Amino acid sequence: RRLAPLRTEHHRVARLASLAAGTSAENERKMRLESYVLAARLEQVAAAATARLARMSSGRFTLVHSDERANGRGRHGLGLHVVDAWTGTERDTATLSGGESFFASLALALGLSDVVAEEAGGVRLDTLFIDEGFGSLDEQTLDEVLDVLDALRERDRTVGIVSHVPELRRRIPAQLEVVKGRSGSYVRHRTAADR
Repeated sequence: RRLAPLRTEHHRVARLASLAAGTSAENERKMRLESYVLAARLEQVAAAATARLARMSSGRFTLVHSDERANGRGRHGLGLHVVDAWTGTERDTATLSGGESFFASLALALGLSDVVAEEAGGVRLDTLFIDEGFGSLDEQTLDEVLDVLDALRERDRTVGIVSHVPELRRRIPAQLEVVKGRSGSYVRHRTAADR
């Protein structure tokens, strides 16, 4: 008789723990609680990113949250798919080309910035650094990317680009160049007039 209430409490707590761990048969998605919370956040970021990506791709691509496991790997609920308006299909983001993938990554970074700013009471994140992907872009896509980045700068955002792509050196007016030397590296400020 004394153990019965303890067994009941244990059963209740064990059932709740199993649900939170994603191991319970009652947890249909087999998602851990932390993945569920992250999935909800990812839905918000994907929605904010879609608004940006749709503009960048002239309405072709939108991002949607996916509860599926990516290629049998990873956790349930933390996937993203892209919907291609040209083909009418939904597919894994891994199928995007280099330029398309770059736009999707940039849109996600900006979407995350929008969600964080909204939750911080409207405090804006005014500086963005981009440190990858430029080498995979063809000339036309590079033009489109720079147009998007110029539009961000026009809205009083500072956009820093870290790159070794020679075309960017020619097209970006204000630069900080890291120069290597025997006694160490130093930073040199360059403008279009200096080149």
